[in-house]
Amino acid sequence: MHALMMTEAGIPVAMSLLAKINPLVLSVMGGAALAHGATALYDVGLATQEREVRPVEQHIHSFLEVLPLSAMAFTACLHADEVRSLLRGGQAPEDWRLLPKDRPLSAKYLAALGAVIGAGVILPYAEEMTRCLRARRGAGLQ
Repeated sequence: MHALMMTEAGIPVAMSLLAKINPLVLSVMGGAALAHGATALYDVGLATQEREVRPVEQHIHSFLEVLPLSAMAFTACLHADEVRSLLRGGQAPEDWRLLPKDRPLSAKYLAALGAVIGAGVILPYAEEMTRCLRARRGAGLQ
């Protein structure tokens, strides 16, 4: 489930870092945000049937759930012309093509950002995996 959610968040992040923001990228961001929210709801529903979900975990999940929507809102604020184009149906041919940024981010910047994102993803999921394994052992499951 977590791999699916990381894909739902990772694809729009990668697109926004590497491609020009246009109606296509904004649509992918919106669709991914909706899919991520639905997957999160399903995941929490499963978890609450299997084990106790403590308040700290609920807050962590709430934070992670709102990130795709926040990223999309911030991007929309920075690219109002593209939002207007999307709302009008994206009439220009370049509106629905994945295009490189006019000023691409440097490889050094992307590598540093990847390391920070990696650490921010790996640490919370490692903590959750530890709790899940501990709960499984406590329930007598191996």
